[in-house]
Amino acid sequence: MNLSGKVAIVTGGGRDIGKEVSKKLAALGAKVVINYFDNADQAEETLEEVKSAGGDAILVQGDMTSEAAVANLVAKAKEAYGEEVHILVNVAGGLVARKTLEEMDLDFFNFLIKLNLTSNFLVTKAVVPLMKSGASIVNFASQAGRDGGGPGASAYSTAKGGVITFTRAMAKELGPKNIRVNSLCPGMIATTFHDTFTKDEVREKVAMGTPLRREGKAYEVADLVAYLASSESSFLTGTNIDINGGLLFS
Repeated sequence: MNLSGKVAIVTGGGRDIGKEVSKKLAALGAKVVINYFDNADQAEETLEEVKSAGGDAILVQGDMTSEAAVANLVAKAKEAYGEEVHILVNVAGGLVARKTLEEMDLDFFNFLIKLNLTSNFLVTKAVVPLMKSGASIVNFASQAGRDGGGPGASAYSTAKGGVITFTRAMAKELGPKNIRVNSLCPGMIATTFHDTFTKDEVREKVAMGTPLRREGKAYEVADLVAYLASSESSFLTGTNIDINGGLLFS
């Protein structure tokens, strides 16, 4: 896979899976616009790792639930790398907290939808005008979007289910322009997401229930993103690909 001469935007690209995606795309030759929100130190570390490996990237801070911040991200990308974007990877999102139906209020539910689904819409709408034939969008759904998620993750899983459907809809809408749209549905990947929200004993139980008997690694997800971003996957669109070690088949 060769992404030389391509421009990529990665939202939530400063840490964990987003970090590995940013590094992988840069290693394949893409110029990467790395968006982050509140993890400046980790984002700076990601940028340093990209540059020390010979890659080309910039950092742009911004909340992807804000239209103004999304517009600024696109403006910074154009300022640094020109008027065309070839790859968009929508990683930004999060669980925030585990809350049952009884514990959850409308504000929390709406915030989770905005963070995980509306952000995807806002960024996609802003970037597509800069895309031409052959461009690729990779969204991040989740295994939770397939199976409803774990305890207290109903709002998160609902939003990720929306990403799955939005991916299919955009594949149909943008396909005539030869812009491909796919998404990933990661299962248990070893990241700070699960460090924060999943108990160790639960992680061990899930790992042992997985045919490969382990958690996934962020770089393994990044490898799949790179494939979907490249011309090697030129006849794939509208897919929501499970990457979970065989834990769930869809």
